[in-house]
Amino acid sequence: MATAVKKTISLPPDLAKEVEEMAREEGKPVSEVIQDALRLAKRERLKREFYQVQNYWSRRQRKRGFSPKEILRDT
Repeated sequence: MATAVKKTISLPPDLAKEVEEMAREEGKPVSEVIQDALRLAKRERLKREFYQVQNYWSRRQRKRGFSPKEILRDT
């Protein structure tokens, strides 16, 4: 069984109210709404990092004279 680690966070009043409204509308506890938001933020950060790495290697390949079609050929 998974265990939870309790943390205390501070939110500005308007954001706290918004989170509480979202929790009520979705029928979830506030902690689950915050967990979902953190998971989404992590996923978005990883996606950004992936695209940065992808762009880096694509630029390197173009500098070496490869065309976009050649770069994408093996994907």
